[in-house]
Amino acid sequence: NDSIKIYIPKEQGIDILEENIPLEIVYEDYDIGIIDKPKGLVVHPGPGNQAGTLANALLYHFDSLSDYGGELRPGIVHRLDKDTSGLMVIAKNNTAHQRLSEEFKQRRVERIYWALVERNIKNDSGTIDAPISRHPTNRKKMAVVESSSSRIAITHYRVLNRFAGYTLVELRLETGRTHQIRVHMSYFGNPVVGDSVYGSRRQKFNTHGQVLHAKGLGFIHPKTREYMKFEGQLPRYFSELIKIIKSS
Repeated sequence: NDSIKIYIPKEQGIDILEENIPLEIVYEDYDIGIIDKPKGLVVHPGPGNQAGTLANALLYHFDSLSDYGGELRPGIVHRLDKDTSGLMVIAKNNTAHQRLSEEFKQRRVERIYWALVERNIKNDSGTIDAPISRHPTNRKKMAVVESSSSRIAITHYRVLNRFAGYTLVELRLETGRTHQIRVHMSYFGNPVVGDSVYGSRRQKFNTHGQVLHAKGLGFIHPKTREYMKFEGQLPRYFSELIKIIKSS
């Protein structure tokens, strides 16, 4: 016959303010925008990142953005990890956002990444088909796990170049699980260079995170229904590291 009283505080909202953060806009029309996210930029506000995010930058650079994904994610249809650079599509209205989200859900969006990984990959191409779920002991990480909670994860790879102890590889995502490329490459025995979470904690190069770049993006335009494909250049941090490895 105990009497228990519980007081639940009201949720405090977060006001996202526009910030003049430099942002490379590759393409823009009435419905969408394509941006090239720099390395080190968090996509949207969260614990410990209330400002200085891509969301803050989008509010400054775009005159309209969808709110379909919630007030903390204006215009954001999909995300990249903080230290992963590259192309992202932005929705400028809710109709575009819904249609783009469906394209991602149905696996119709072409996503091409370049990564520099440790050690040499033997085969020139192949597919990593391994389910991903939360790490069984470290809930902040993902892992290849065979369980009922695991989700199918498929990554196609193609070797672009081999160096002494490293491989430049192109990766195409068939699915889009959290940290999928980083988890799959670690599981494959070739962790992404600079990835101290899924690779070695002691990294030879001061890369400030994984050397992973979203280089290509292809999808059906949500309004015109025409297929559009974008390809970006390798960022300086990536190309400079390749030069260092080639000369060593």
